[in-house]
Amino acid sequence: MARIAGSLLLLLALLTAASAPGSPLNQEEVEQPYDIIIRDGRIVDGSGNPWYSGDVAIRSGRIARIGRLQGADAARVVDAKGLVVAPGFVDIHTHVSTALPERPDARNLIADGVTSIVSGNCGDSKLNLRAWFAGLEESGVAVNVSSLIGHNSVRRAVMGSDKRAPTTEELRQMKALVATGMEDGAIGFSTGLVYVPGTYADTEEVVALARVAAQYGGLYATHMRDEGDKIFEAIEESLTVAREAGLPLQISHFKQLNKRHWGESPQMLDRIEQARAEGIDVTLDQYPYTASSTRLGRMLPPWALAGGEEATKRRLANPLERQKIVDEMLARNRETLGYEHLDYAVVAEAKWDPSLEGKSLRDINRLWNREDELAAEIETTLDLMAKGFVRMVYHRMNEDDVVRILRHPLTMVARDGGVPAYGEGKPHPRSYGTAARVLGRYVREKSVLSLEEAIRKLTSLPSQRAGFQDRGLLREGMWADIVIFDPETVGDAATFEDPHQYSHGIHSVLVNGELVMDDGEPTSARPGQILRHRLVRQTRGN
Repeated sequence: MARIAGSLLLLLALLTAASAPGSPLNQEEVEQPYDIIIRDGRIVDGSGNPWYSGDVAIRSGRIARIGRLQGADAARVVDAKGLVVAPGFVDIHTHVSTALPERPDARNLIADGVTSIVSGNCGDSKLNLRAWFAGLEESGVAVNVSSLIGHNSVRRAVMGSDKRAPTTEELRQMKALVATGMEDGAIGFSTGLVYVPGTYADTEEVVALARVAAQYGGLYATHMRDEGDKIFEAIEESLTVAREAGLPLQISHFKQLNKRHWGESPQMLDRIEQARAEGIDVTLDQYPYTASSTRLGRMLPPWALAGGEEATKRRLANPLERQKIVDEMLARNRETLGYEHLDYAVVAEAKWDPSLEGKSLRDINRLWNREDELAAEIETTLDLMAKGFVRMVYHRMNEDDVVRILRHPLTMVARDGGVPAYGEGKPHPRSYGTAARVLGRYVREKSVLSLEEAIRKLTSLPSQRAGFQDRGLLREGMWADIVIFDPETVGDAATFEDPHQYSHGIHSVLVNGELVMDDGEPTSARPGQILRHRLVRQTRGN
């Protein structure tokens, strides 16, 4: 009996070896050409395992075979000798709700190796995701797209910008909007608790809405209520929502913005590890820069923004209310943040006066011939607010904290950017260079991460978090989202001074088996798919 069992085990081993990647091709496989073969690449499969040499064959949009494919034929052969072949990068934190329909070729993303994205972050999404998805399917899009349903969008639709708690009926309406978003395919629920109107919501409201997303198996992604002096309270609130609502937690762009608290990232990361030990499914994302970017209004106290733009302008025109705003901004900058000037805040976009773009608030204050002191700079800030929308870049982070967070195994890489109009404004360079910056600066130049770990943070980790079951790894049968790059030259070209520059070293990019970048040039192909929540896909049968 033991001899029979041993023979069966030997037979099973032989059969397994015959079907393993890299085994000789059978006659039928030799006779049927693949669509594409990527030959002689250094394969980094996204799992974190060491690279290995081999070929990747693609048929009908999927990875058909991986290994040594001598004798196999294909309609197109891509020579990857000396290059890395990896899963296409999955960006779990983007803002493309408006820009992507306008620029569906997403040149900045594919030039950075990105093949799948999650929009609707920081509480800001399209309310009618069904229509938004349908529009992208009609036009075609270069990358795969999914979205969260955003708290700020939901609250604004029901309550405007009011600074108050919702009524029972208003909460019911908000729950219904979250449910509709989830049914339309959202992968989860997002908050931006520093932004109007989300900043006016208490934890109980957030929990109530997150519970709706949890009923659909969704994720909770949060731009926390504070990323500076009260960051530990904000972390606790985020963990409370996840615990009470019963859903996974993604903390967006994890960082420390207050220079008085630089160096606290070890304690921040310790609390995340403790939470996981407590059974809370929490992970992080991060962009690899020491500057953030958001609207100018974030510099004002939240109460000053209640009721919308016109209400804010009325407060700025009222001498008593304006002085109260100035006093609070002075105290915050001096006592909380530790600044005597606003040279850390640089205009990224002011369409009503592009000459201001690239200048700090201190620069503009001087340009307007005002006193070179903080109070005057705050007055200048308020005058800018009254003139129109302004987007800013804030240089307020420490490189040591960035590196420490990047190294942590729970951290995935995400740009927190969009699809900017090429050449317009001075947007944060993260929209162009995030992935290539990690591979060039933090892998090759600084050895902060191994190549395999960096690829894991760019591929399988965010893919798993977003619920993309058949992407993020190089495995037979999975969708052929693939990036091919030169490890010796890959890097970001975009800078704060000149942000509209595409990454370099990215050789080719495939989305669902179709080349969207071929030998460094975009193809204008739009093979991207809408990645609706998998439970919804099963229900609808699509």
